[in-house]
Amino acid sequence: MSEPELRAAITRELPGVRADLERLVRIPGIAFDGFDHSHVERSAHAVAELLGGCGLDTRVVRAGDGLPAVIGSRPAPPGAPTVLLYAHHDVQPVGDLALWESEPFEPVERDGRLYGRGAADDKAGVMAHVAALRAYGDDLPVGVVIFVEGEEEFGSASLEQLLAEHRDTLAADVIVIADSGNWDIGVPALTTSLRGIVNMFVEVRTANHAIHSGMFGGAVPDSLTVLAKLLATLHDDAGDVAVGGLTSAGPAPVDYPEDRLRAEAGLLDGVSFTGTGQLTERIWLKPAISVLGIDAPRTGEAPNALVPSAKAKLSVRLAPGDDPKTAYAAVKAHLEKHVSWGAHVDVTFEHDGSPCVIDATGPMFDAARAAFRTAWDGVDPVDIGVGGSIPFIATFQEMFPGAAILVTGVEDPHAQAHGPNESLHLGEFARACLAEALLLTYVADAAKN
Repeated sequence: MSEPELRAAITRELPGVRADLERLVRIPGIAFDGFDHSHVERSAHAVAELLGGCGLDTRVVRAGDGLPAVIGSRPAPPGAPTVLLYAHHDVQPVGDLALWESEPFEPVERDGRLYGRGAADDKAGVMAHVAALRAYGDDLPVGVVIFVEGEEEFGSASLEQLLAEHRDTLAADVIVIADSGNWDIGVPALTTSLRGIVNMFVEVRTANHAIHSGMFGGAVPDSLTVLAKLLATLHDDAGDVAVGGLTSAGPAPVDYPEDRLRAEAGLLDGVSFTGTGQLTERIWLKPAISVLGIDAPRTGEAPNALVPSAKAKLSVRLAPGDDPKTAYAAVKAHLEKHVSWGAHVDVTFEHDGSPCVIDATGPMFDAARAAFRTAWDGVDPVDIGVGGSIPFIATFQEMFPGAAILVTGVEDPHAQAHGPNESLHLGEFARACLAEALLLTYVADAAKN
C-alpha cells in the first residue's frame, strides 16, 4: 500500500481502535501477587480476540505457573521478511486512589489525552499493532508474529521459558518492542539503550524486642536511626551513587533542558537535582539507587519505644554495560560494611534484569527512522536512552541474535506511566499507529534491496 493509502486506512480504523483500547483499559489486569489474576486471564482473551479478528492464527499460552501471554501469527508472503511485534497487556497497580482525578479503569478523555491505567503502558502498544494490521487487512507485505506478554510489570518471570518453548514460532528478522516512549510531543524517538535493574531488601536489627525510648535512648541504638544512617551512605554529598563497583556509561548524545525535566518530574520549587554531569547522563547512563519503601511503625501509631528492626526496599538502576549479579554483590558488600554500631544487617535479593545497548545501524533501523519521519510530517526521530528497564530486551538479543531490535513506543514525557493519572496523547497515538503501518512496508522494501 502507498503512503496516502496507509494514512487513509489508519484514519479509517482509529475510531474502532480507540474503542477497543478503552475496552482493554477497563480490564484491571494486574499481575502482582495479591491481585485477582482472573482479570489478567480476561485481558489475555480479549487481546486474543482482537488478534484473531485481524486474521492471525492466535492462541493464549503460558509457561509453568506464569500468567497468560498471547501469540498471533501470519506467515510471510514468498521472499518477504517476518516482523515480531511485542507489547504487554498487564498493568501496574493503581496506588493511592485519592491521587487519581478519575477512575483508573474507566477511560476518560481530557484535553486530547485518554486517562486510565494502561492507556499508555502498554495497552496502547497492543492497539498500535492492531491498528497497523487492520490498516492492511489481507494485504500484509511481511510475515507477522505478535507476542503480547501478561506479566511484564511484575518482572517477566516466565518470559524466558515462553520464548524457549515458542522459539520457532517467534523467530523473526525484525523485532519491534512497543513499550518505550518518544522524545517529546511532536518529536519521535528510537530507544537505543536502557538501564538494568536490581531490587533488594535491607533489614537492620538492634535488639530482640522494642524498649522504652526514655529508659534506654541515648545508649541503645534504634533500628530506624541505624537504617537511615546506612541509607545515607549510598550517595555522596552531590547525590552521585557512592557504591564502589558500579559502572557508568556516557556521555549522552542529547541533554534535557533543566526546566523541562523539572516540569515533567513535578519537582517542587527550591528542590535541586541530584548528581553531576548531563541530566540525560544521570537518568540514562549512570547508576541510580532509590529507596522505594520502609517497613516501620506509622507515625500516628508509634509508641515511645525504640524499634528493634527496620527494613527498606532498594531499587538499583544499572548503567548500560553493567552486570546485575556483580552490581548486587557490590551494593550488598557496601551495606554490610557501612552499618553503624554493630547492628545486624541482612540483605536479600528480590529480582534483577540486564541493561541493554542496541547498535541502531543498518537498513531496518533506516526503515524505522523513515517511518517515524513520515508519520511525524518530516520531524527527524531522536536516538534516546531510557532510564527505566526492559530486561527482556537483552533476552531477545541473546535468543534472536540475527534480528534487528527496534524499541519504539507510544508514551510521551507527560504520560505518567506507573503513576496516578496515567494518560495517552491521542494525537501522538495516531502518529505511532501510522508509523508502525509504514514500518511494515519499509521493512519489506528494505529486505528486497
